[in-house]
Amino acid sequence: MSTRTLVKKNTYIDSVSLMSISTKANALDGVTNAVAAMATPMNKEILTNQGLITAEIRDATPGDLVLIVVTSDEESADAALEGLVALLDRKPAADSPDSVTYHTLASAAEARTEANMAVISVNGAFAAREAHSALDSGLNVMLFSDNVSLDDEIALKNKAHEKGLLMMGPDCGTAILNGISLCFANEVRRGRIGIVGASGTGSQEMSVRIHDFGGGISQLLGTGGRDLSKEVGGIMMLDGIAALDADPGTDVIVVISKPPAAEVAAIVLDRLAASDKPSVACFLGAGEDIRAAAEQRGIPFFDRTKPAALEAVKLTGIREEDLDLHSLNWPLIEEVRGKLTPEARYIRALYCGGTICDEAMFLAMEKYDDVYSNIRKEAEFKLGGTDPSRAHTFLDFGEDEFTNGKPHPMIDPSNRIARFMEEAKDPEVGVIVLDFVLGYGSNPDPVGVMMPAFREAKALAASEGRHLEILAYILGTDADSQDIDDQVAKLAEVDVTWASSSTNTGLLAREFVSKGDLA
Repeated sequence: MSTRTLVKKNTYIDSVSLMSISTKANALDGVTNAVAAMATPMNKEILTNQGLITAEIRDATPGDLVLIVVTSDEESADAALEGLVALLDRKPAADSPDSVTYHTLASAAEARTEANMAVISVNGAFAAREAHSALDSGLNVMLFSDNVSLDDEIALKNKAHEKGLLMMGPDCGTAILNGISLCFANEVRRGRIGIVGASGTGSQEMSVRIHDFGGGISQLLGTGGRDLSKEVGGIMMLDGIAALDADPGTDVIVVISKPPAAEVAAIVLDRLAASDKPSVACFLGAGEDIRAAAEQRGIPFFDRTKPAALEAVKLTGIREEDLDLHSLNWPLIEEVRGKLTPEARYIRALYCGGTICDEAMFLAMEKYDDVYSNIRKEAEFKLGGTDPSRAHTFLDFGEDEFTNGKPHPMIDPSNRIARFMEEAKDPEVGVIVLDFVLGYGSNPDPVGVMMPAFREAKALAASEGRHLEILAYILGTDADSQDIDDQVAKLAEVDVTWASSSTNTGLLAREFVSKGDLA
């Protein structure tokens, strides 16, 4: 292995662009790992853990760009670094001779008076400043950036609320506004159901299931994952509900979140109950107190995405008896159980999407008390991203510990592939669970990238006389550019089981390794 490093002083590039550059660089000849990242303290820590830190990188400032390539041999190292620099320097063609580049949000807003939205993806150290500038210019904001302080988030959302503007984020990964998809989103039909989500892939899953059941989306508003915390108080979700309440194109309102603070959930449920429009609440992992609060207010409540989406489309007049609900395949469960050895009793789930990872994890926790994860809150069940798996393990590869210095796994799955091969070697693993997210911004062939690893893992298990069950969920629609039918066919080609929804994925995984009776 050979490594080349280059630090470009005072060279800032936003995280979305760096994701794209890193993904392309990892496909260069001879490259086993490529990094394009800003020299933030967190990124330096990640590089240290990866054994890629140098004295020059340690001395770099957050405004400096770090480029690293690792190649399989010395001969290709210099060419690989040159290739990475070439990707960096490649400029997109201008849309027209009259194209204009604006160097500040304020100048862009002044010149483009018809604009009403700013999408911000800059280093977290500068993100709040840019978001304040956008709000002060009268723009709604979608803040893709993460690593923004809680105090800054609260200040931004209070300012937006006072100005009557939307403040989606920080760490807001998806939105659909008037049919226009922003950042990660799926191609879904227009319709009469509006979504406000304090989650990225959870909102995508809700929109995809609604599409699958014949419904459509009027608007999808992201809030950022901390919005329903006690500290933030649901400011953006409440404003999002108000926006959908006033939207003539929305007939039904759906809210979705990871476990909210109970007192904030009560406020959100009060706001839904005050609307004249029917609504659905989906709070994954919520306790009985929140369920009871919803029932008291007459709000249909769910802690699983599939039944929540079904309820939403029924509220628009679609009849349940006319739908293919993709019921759980109990004969398949019995077949898989019969193939597994007695010691193959654990789930190892490797997810790109945090909220759908949460859903599968909460379903496992309903049945097992030894479930560990890098996204669990309880210290005794908390794992670091590089910690060895324990019992039933659920990892979200979209967390900062994996994405700092690397593209998001929806784009570049190299981190997940390496962990997948580790899990495949463990004879105590009964099922490995993976998600594949289609749509805007995602890898053009996510299943195809994994197929060599699938073949190698299956062959390894077979050589040891054991069955390795691999369960995959594809989050996407028949309209997404990646072609969901082609992705499903590739899974079948390598004997990987396909699940039809996020909810079914979690249920199948927990039942595959269960030693109890079939329900």
